[in-house]
Amino acid sequence: MNKAIQIKLAKRIRSLREEHGLTQERLAEISGVDYKHVQLLESKNPSIAKIDTIEKIAKAFKISPSKLIDF
Repeated sequence: MNKAIQIKLAKRIRSLREEHGLTQERLAEISGVDYKHVQLLESKNPSIAKIDTIEKIAKAFKISPSKLIDF
């Protein structure tokens, strides 16, 4: 995953989280993704998201993984 895509995904996750009124901590709880990993995924220098992480976060937002990465 290239850096530009990682940054777009970071912004998308943050945007959806805020739309749903969730904190990073709450998103971590409902998605089953470690809190620190959620922080890294949303950071200015985001970590790479694995497919299973994308699936878990998408499920937490009740959307498909393809919708999550539709930017």
